[in-house]
Amino acid sequence: MDRHIPFDALHNVRDLGGYRTTDGRHRVRPGLLYRADSLGKLRPGTADWDRFLALGVGTVIDLRHGWEIEARGRVPEDASFTYRHLSIEHRPYDQAALTADVDPGPYLAERFLEVAHDGHAEIRTALELIADAREPVVFHCASGKDRTGELAALVLTLLDVPETTVVEDFTLTALATGALLAEWSARNGGRTPTWPAFGTTPASVMRLFLAALRERHGSVDAYVATVLGMDVDALKAGLRARYLEEPPAGGPEPVYRRATPADAPALVRLYSTAALWQQARGIDQWQPGAKDEEHFLHRMREGEVWLAHTGPHLTGAYELWWTDLAAWGPRPADAGYIHRLMVTPHTAPPGTGRHLLAHAESRITATGRTHARLDCLATNPRLRAYYEKAGYTVVGEQRAKTDGTGSPYTVTLLEKRLGDRPGPDRSLRTVGVSPSRRRPA
Repeated sequence: MDRHIPFDALHNVRDLGGYRTTDGRHRVRPGLLYRADSLGKLRPGTADWDRFLALGVGTVIDLRHGWEIEARGRVPEDASFTYRHLSIEHRPYDQAALTADVDPGPYLAERFLEVAHDGHAEIRTALELIADAREPVVFHCASGKDRTGELAALVLTLLDVPETTVVEDFTLTALATGALLAEWSARNGGRTPTWPAFGTTPASVMRLFLAALRERHGSVDAYVATVLGMDVDALKAGLRARYLEEPPAGGPEPVYRRATPADAPALVRLYSTAALWQQARGIDQWQPGAKDEEHFLHRMREGEVWLAHTGPHLTGAYELWWTDLAAWGPRPADAGYIHRLMVTPHTAPPGTGRHLLAHAESRITATGRTHARLDCLATNPRLRAYYEKAGYTVVGEQRAKTDGTGSPYTVTLLEKRLGDRPGPDRSLRTVGVSPSRRRPA
């Protein structure tokens, strides 16, 4: 599931549902809690307006300054929801005009801490509204990035969502940064912001803010109790009763489909989403935006790219190559090389990654090849252990792999013998594609 809900005029509308709690026993209920960029861009009588009303929102919380609302408008009135204006930022500043030497991590973390204290009354009211709501809630600022991200972080933390996920949620604005920058430029005569970090959401911002909040108050709970003056236990009980549920047990098997050129944009988003998940957990494997549409189109031409859907949602994808000179060098045509094994964070059913591996192995076996091969960064022992548990064996190391875009890096090479029979994946559901006609030379 792509957390960004598609609109024409809005770029950063997201469902906070699906995030697991620290103990893994509950998740945030989908369809109840949304974060967004300015809803003042909505217009009645448009497809966007219909999409918004279809969410069933009962409360809109606008976190912007009054002068922002006067300049750019508010969400149109409608009998289906209540509108509340709660400006949580009391010291406005011009991000776009900052100079290039300003580090966004410490700078924005300090602004967030100011908001947490200056806007304590408004934040308290926002939390009360969210906890007491009986219909879906959406809160927003201008870009759906900083003020919205800060309130989302507080709510998710009170729901016992782990900090790595809170940080990840903040960074997901990166998927909308291009559109938000284009919108700012169009409003400002085609200019480019002076600050290179404008519109970005580095993980360091949220990490530093939460660390500063803990340093000053001990915990988010203590901040809520001492600064906001709220009954933390009662607030958490209300939020959790309303917004948490047990994850669904089981679910339908993934259905696989060969990717087509029309799928390239979705693959780019899935790759960047997975990269942000990794970065929030300190895994330096993929970089958001490092793979563009042309990359995936090239892989479709040269090999196979597969998508996995569970119900209506995209839950994973992978690339299958027939040669990999950069990592493995010249080899007999006896193997398929699995790359970009991607799982939709938080919403893919448990075991989706192993299911994707099994499907890739079945595709390799269908061509008469006997081995599945893959690699991972030598500095990523967690991923190596994952593949080893799936039956892969370390067979070497490539110390000078390069993808042509940066410095060489070291990867661990892993291999699995599949045998000459179809693997245990015959039952895997594949839509509309026969086995590849490529055969070993």
